[in-house]
Parts: sequence; C-alpha cells; structure tokens
Amino acid sequence: MKRFLTWMISIMCVIGYNHNKASDITLLVGTYTDTDSKGIYSFRFNQDTGESSPLSVTAVPNPSFLALSPDKRSVYSVTEQQANAAVSALAFNAETGTLELMVTSLTKGRGTCHVTFVGKDVVAANYSSGSMSVFPLNEKGGLGEATLLEFQGSGPDPTRQTSSHIHSSIMSPDGRFLFVVDLGGDLLYRFPIEDGKVASHTPVEIKVPDGEGPRHSVFSKDGRFLYVITELGGNVLCYAYDKGDLHQIQLVEADSLHARGSADIHFSPDGRFLYTSHRLKGDGIAIFSQNPSTGTLTRIGYLETAVHPRNFALTPNGKFLIAACRDSDVLQVFERDLATGMLTDAKKNIPVPHPVCVIPVS
Repeated sequence: MKRFLTWMISIMCVIGYNHNKASDITLLVGTYTDTDSKGIYSFRFNQDTGESSPLSVTAVPNPSFLALSPDKRSVYSVTEQQANAAVSALAFNAETGTLELMVTSLTKGRGTCHVTFVGKDVVAANYSSGSMSVFPLNEKGGLGEATLLEFQGSGPDPTRQTSSHIHSSIMSPDGRFLFVVDLGGDLLYRFPIEDGKVASHTPVEIKVPDGEGPRHSVFSKDGRFLYVITELGGNVLCYAYDKGDLHQIQLVEADSLHARGSADIHFSPDGRFLYTSHRLKGDGIAIFSQNPSTGTLTRIGYLETAVHPRNFALTPNGKFLIAACRDSDVLQVFERDLATGMLTDAKKNIPVPHPVCVIPVS
C-alpha cells in the first residue's frame, strides 16, 4: 500500500494536472484486491492531452468488472469470488468521481466476472458456476434478489470446457435481445428483452465453432454486425445481425501466437477500427479495419503492451486507448492516429494496483 500511495503522490506532482472541463472525463477502474488494491479507483483524465490525476478510492472486494447506468448516476460492480460472489449498486457522482455504496446482493453463483445494465434488470455472468444472475432494479437503482439461471454446456477442450463458463453478456443495439457468452460451451444464448427486462428464461442457443471459447463481444456502430473475441481460439468471429438472427460471415485471426489468452474487444468511436487485447504471450493489442459494407475485418497492426492486458477502453473522442494491464499495475495510455487507427505509447501510464476494468465517463 505504501508503494501505491507514493505512486499516487508522484503522479499528481509530475503531471501538474490542469483542470479543463471541456475535455475532462472520469475514469472508473475495477481491480483485483488480492494485492495492494482497495477496490474501485477513479481518476480525472484529459482526453485531449492524456494527463490524469487521482480522485477517489471506494472499498469493494474484487471489483473486477463495472457497468454504468445510462443516466450515469449508478455504477454496478461485481465481487469476483468463489464464495459470496455478489453485485453491488453504488451511487456515482461524475463530477467528483466519488461512489457511495447503496446495496450489495449475492449472485448465488461463483466467480462472477461481468455485469450488464439491461434497463430494469442487471445481469451478472458467473464464470465458475456456469450461470447467469438476473437482478430486478428498484426506482433508485438498487438491486433486488437475484434469479439464477444455470447452463449445461461443454466443449472439446479437456481443461477449460468441461462445463459452461458464462463470461459476459451484451444487449443488441435495437434493445430487443440479450446475448450471453458461454466460453465453456462454445455457445451464445439469446434472451428476449421487453420493457427493459429479461422477458424469458429459456434462451435460443447459437453454436460457435468448436474449441473457440468465446469471451467478450461488441456490436458495430451501425448495429448490423456482432463481433466475438474467442479466448481459446484467439480469433474474432464476425456475424451479420438481423432482428435477433446471427449469420457468421468471417473468422479472422487475432492472436498469431496462439497463447489462448485473448481478452477484450472494442470499436473506435467512429466505428472504423476494431481492437482486441491478448495475454500470456506477446501481450498486446491487435488492430483491425472494418469494411462498412460487408462487415469483414482486416488485421492491420499489433502493438505490445505492459503485462497482462485485460479490459480496455477508448476515450469518447477516440484519441486515446487505455488498457488495464493487471500484472504491471498500470493503466497504459496509448494515443490513436484517428486516420489510420494505429497506436503509439503515450508514455503517460496511470499507476493502479492490479487493474482489470476501465470505464471512461464523459
């Protein structure tokens, strides 16, 4: 902890941060609390210069993934544990970066690693128990008791796919469906959404290629295509989306080292470039351009990062990509060429102990 406090003080002094509301955003950072971390960290970040300064720390056990409500007044954080896994609802002040715990509710699953805001429900992915928790929301953004949905999938990998491992979920841009990703079962599950709630607990199953181990997903800016990063296969699965139906149009290699540690996937704000993060060998970010007509991808670059990049995010103006590099204890800041999509190290790392998730709030 002493080392981290020294980092925090030094970053404030060295950066000489100058508050400029026109270009300031807040960064929310989820961490693993197995080392020096205390929970959720917030920072002020200037998305024109890449300068930053620390704001607050909120004690939450293992808040490895966060979700922000559309009105930016509530943050939902997982507690990734085998026993007593939970989701917490926190009131958020975007101006000050501070969080205040409202309620914590058990997921009834194990290894909760992802949370999604649906509207009137919050959905959590329980990796270890292969289940999904659906929490009803009250008018103040608090959580009710979870309904647990369990899955029975498997895949060909003898160590990673002996059972379902739910890793994430995403809403379709039209707000009609929730797609849930099962790494262990090589499946996507499609649930209908009505009036902001998961309307049925019986999903449609969509098979992905054997042994790929899907992990995270993202829709294109125009909502016509869905892209899934596979942890075990190290590929991006590209699907055409039409009123809930998915049709695979491409499988493109993202991890040429086959390290079986691919992690996250995001588009640039303009929708022209796709990025994926990769761990375990040659840690880094792969860069793709997208054909807007066909939805197909072309890999155009790869940039090495600090150790073990997990979740990452792009600033709203698209100028910076910020990667949570867990084992280097930093948010690594990369500047983007808006025309080519390529990245360069901005040399403005933000010290954070064991960061896992980063969310920019404008």
